[in-house]
Amino acid sequence: MEIVTEPRTAQQVVVRVAGRVDAETCHLLRQQLVDLAGRSVTRVTLDMSAVSFLDSSGLSALVAGLKALRQVGGGLNLAAPRSQARTALRLTLLDTILPIFETVDEAVTALT
Repeated sequence: MEIVTEPRTAQQVVVRVAGRVDAETCHLLRQQLVDLAGRSVTRVTLDMSAVSFLDSSGLSALVAGLKALRQVGGGLNLAAPRSQARTALRLTLLDTILPIFETVDEAVTALT
């Protein structure tokens, strides 16, 4: 899995994730989101367009990131998840607490 962080403002970033988000890699994503919250970033858009697979461990990382961001008054939006990830989010009802947008720009705008 690869993670690239793209700052938009001092408090808003886009995190681009590529590859598998599973039991072997999810700790990297979790730590990235928690670290951002610790640095006073409050608005994070997670670009999932290049995520090839998302399992329950990956879903747990998203929840941990959302929790950390909410503790600092922020939020987490998801952009462009592929079919498998979208299905995992829907089946676990996480799509009801993690807003999903078709594009990164839509997700970023919703957090501003």
